[in-house]
Amino acid sequence: MSLSTPAAHTATREDRTVTGATYNADQLLDAILTSLDDDKAEEVVKINLRGKSEMGDWMVIANGRSTRQVSAMAEKLVARMKEKFGVLSKVEGKDVGDWVLIDTGDVIVHIFRPEVREFYQLEKMWMPGADTAAV
Repeated sequence: MSLSTPAAHTATREDRTVTGATYNADQLLDAILTSLDDDKAEEVVKINLRGKSEMGDWMVIANGRSTRQVSAMAEKLVARMKEKFGVLSKVEGKDVGDWVLIDTGDVIVHIFRPEVREFYQLEKMWMPGADTAAV
């Protein structure tokens, strides 16, 4: 079977093995939600991107109360994903702490200060036709 067949594409999209850890997007999402909950993230929303975007399977949007909390949540989340799954995430904005973007490959995470989240209203771009759920 060729790697370009739909079945092979689905298998590589759903299950990944990195440094000996096998996981799928839903397991990664659960770990991200647990990490954010442990760090007292507020107004956490998950958005199902399957069939709507090739950038990932899920998007998570959350608030932190301050720039310090936003940066700390992002730092801990990245460390936990590396430790548990071997995932090396791409991170933007951690030094400023107003809005941090974490790209794990399958799950895109946005952590905002409340004022910044209200200004950008990111989830409104994805809500029409998207499966969203507050966690």
